[in-house]
Amino acid sequence: MSFSLCIDQGNSRTKIGVFEQDNLIESQTFDYFSFEDIGALFHKYRDLSTIFSTVVKPDEKVIAYLKEKSLSFIELTHETKVPINNQYKTPETLGKDRLAGVVGASFLKPHTDILVVDIGSAITFDFIDSTGVYRGGNISPGIGIRLRGLHEFTQKLPLVEAKQTNELLGSDTQSAILSGVMYGIVFEIDGYIDELRKEHPLLSTFLTGGSTFYFVNKLKNAIFANENLILTGLNRILLYNAQK
Repeated sequence: MSFSLCIDQGNSRTKIGVFEQDNLIESQTFDYFSFEDIGALFHKYRDLSTIFSTVVKPDEKVIAYLKEKSLSFIELTHETKVPINNQYKTPETLGKDRLAGVVGASFLKPHTDILVVDIGSAITFDFIDSTGVYRGGNISPGIGIRLRGLHEFTQKLPLVEAKQTNELLGSDTQSAILSGVMYGIVFEIDGYIDELRKEHPLLSTFLTGGSTFYFVNKLKNAIFANENLILTGLNRILLYNAQK
């Protein structure tokens, strides 16, 4: 029996998932990532086909290790065949996590207009229509960037730690910064959903990324929270290429 090893290396963490066909059977998250972290998986599952996606400069030692150990290996690039129609004008600059996210969402809710919101170091908004055409999206600063920006580009504003808040309006400078950043993101996400629904009334929205939990219960619009959406998309890309 063969399995799929999907690796999503982001700016601040790396997520790994092992799939049996479309079933995620094991996942791990690392703040720092090296090939030693996945050696046990190759011993445990033996027959692993691997897809590797990174938004940072890849470690050539990791690539060499994966190529050596895997039954088959794909490093996701703009030239990799995918099961959607990518209409991004500069596909070579499109984040691989963004591409995998819309592939995963399109697989989970086929024939649906979908907005994928990935809340990580940056916040990305990506739209794929009901015919499987990826139309593009936007990139916005994430929580940490907004909090650090207010501190670093002003003389007096403090650096505030990200955390949950239910205060719409702050009662002091610390809470004003926290509420301004967190609810600013809430209104930003809801605003995109509202605007897209004017043209696509049956729009579905997926939330994913490491900071999703801050916002799941604060949005006025219904959403699907899926922390493994990008891994799901990577698995679908790997299986799609295996059929070629």
